[in-house]
Amino acid sequence: MDLDSIQSALRDAGVDAWLFYDHHHRDPLAAAILGLPDHGLVSRRWYYVIPAQGEPRKLVHRIEPGKLDSLPGSKGVYSSWQELEAGLEAMLGPWNRIAMQYSPRNAIMYVSMVDAGTVELLRSMGKEIVSSADLVSRFQAVLTEDQIDSHYAAQRALDEILSEGFQVIGSRARSGSPATEYEMMMWFRDAMHRAGLTSDHGPDVSVDENTSDSHYEPAQDSSRPIQSGSFLLVDIFARLDRPGSCWYDITWTGVVNREPTQKEREVFDIVRDARDAAIETVRSAFMDGGRPLAGFEVDDAARTIIRNAGYGQYFTHRTGHNIGTEIHGSGAHLDNLETHDERRILPFTCFSVEPGIYLPEFGVRSEVNMITSNNHAVVTGRIQRELVRI
Repeated sequence: MDLDSIQSALRDAGVDAWLFYDHHHRDPLAAAILGLPDHGLVSRRWYYVIPAQGEPRKLVHRIEPGKLDSLPGSKGVYSSWQELEAGLEAMLGPWNRIAMQYSPRNAIMYVSMVDAGTVELLRSMGKEIVSSADLVSRFQAVLTEDQIDSHYAAQRALDEILSEGFQVIGSRARSGSPATEYEMMMWFRDAMHRAGLTSDHGPDVSVDENTSDSHYEPAQDSSRPIQSGSFLLVDIFARLDRPGSCWYDITWTGVVNREPTQKEREVFDIVRDARDAAIETVRSAFMDGGRPLAGFEVDDAARTIIRNAGYGQYFTHRTGHNIGTEIHGSGAHLDNLETHDERRILPFTCFSVEPGIYLPEFGVRSEVNMITSNNHAVVTGRIQRELVRI
């Protein structure tokens, strides 16, 4: 935990203090930000407050008095619920505007870890509870130089694996012995393992109507052959097989041993243009220091292209998600559909840009990753400009 940086961030945000609270590991963000182990017994409630200025304070149960001993600050203890409430009120006495893992109306559910009862209790003490969403992004989503390097290492390896996989798919289809979706999923997994990459599931290898299922994962007993004439989507994601590495996550689409139909070209071109509109929105905001940019604004840029083309109802998910040491990270998502994500896209964060159109007969998604800095933003891998001829 970097106490000085957290306190500086609180002052920048105009917040008096940041209150962390956990019980039975309900808030993994607290453990990650404070540097606590993510294992061990948490059978009683604990509280840890970091003020914008001054010494942190702890409140722990007498049964588990050492739970926060790795953290700086003074300590109070309780046993009864009456002692807990009195201790909490005394602990927070000097501060009124308090950040917690809370989101008004559960708008940003990714940081909504605190139960309503705890918020009610604190409000009864006269405290104003505000969301820690942007603070969480600052201390969980911002990447180190080594993590950025690990993303690019995964990018180089995975881009090459995808190209090799397309060659295998095409060769098998033309040989008259087409690979199935499941066989290629396993081929990609083996290739990633050989390249020193790891992934927790997938990839999504799908053909024809299955490409309209945006979270499809083939099963051995029901997967389809990837044969001449198929429309193909591959959503593939991995990171270096070492702790703390950053994910790389891409989606490409193509046709097997044929030319695309006019409809397929039309849909791909719309998705491509939506993707590029989102990319340009980020690039222009970060250019030369730029302006603050919220996740929902980027989603709007992509969604407007698809909606104006008449396919709005077929774009059924957000435009992108934060990427870090978890594939769906704790920073701002590009979303004004599933949530209204007002979190800022911060420098030195990574995220996907992946609009899609999913028709009953086929679906198109085009996914790239971007990384920002103080004064620019870049796409980190290859960019698909047309449907792949496999």
